[in-house]
Amino acid sequence: MDKDLKNKEVLSCIDCGTQNCKYKVRTYPEFCLTTNLSEEDEKWALERYAEERNHDVMVASAEVEYEGYCQWTRVQEIMEFARKIKAHKIGIANCIGLISEARIFARILRANGFEPYAVICKVEGRAKSSVGIPKECERIGSAMCNPILQARLLNRAHTDLNVVVGLCVGHDSLFYKYSDAYVTTLVTKDRVTGNNPVAALYTAQSYYKKKFGLDEDK
Repeated sequence: MDKDLKNKEVLSCIDCGTQNCKYKVRTYPEFCLTTNLSEEDEKWALERYAEERNHDVMVASAEVEYEGYCQWTRVQEIMEFARKIKAHKIGIANCIGLISEARIFARILRANGFEPYAVICKVEGRAKSSVGIPKECERIGSAMCNPILQARLLNRAHTDLNVVVGLCVGHDSLFYKYSDAYVTTLVTKDRVTGNNPVAALYTAQSYYKKKFGLDEDK
């Protein structure tokens, strides 16, 4: 590969100053992903949306966004979405540290006519070191998180929609990969910010500036 090309900065949507892809009258930067989109990629995505279940999910998502815009909490949005895609049995993949939140969510689901079924992250209680995780990681708890088994047990329970409640970074990735049902997230865990990870972004130019290695001169 040409050295200059290899070192060339690749620009994407985060570098765009217009976000004009949402407007009718549009001007785009030279690097815009929309104007540089290949016909093959465009066709591939549209074909996936045309598939029956994907189409239902896409329509339901847009309707929930429209009907509850700045009115519904995410808990209510999930329930409305579930109704629209005719999901009755709701799987909950939760962190053991958020068992109280998972129980409250399950109570709300039951009160609204759904059937919740939860699998906690520590299911099986297997030691971390038994699967090659460094022994030192057991200092904060000996049992490993088991997102692949969580997904398998929810698949076996034939859940219609799965909801993540606070799975760890990476564990959630494995759960998404192995879940048969569509997955949405209710809680994103952040032990430092009280499960509000965007707080770190809001304070990235102040309190968290040094922690993130941000240099004002760059």
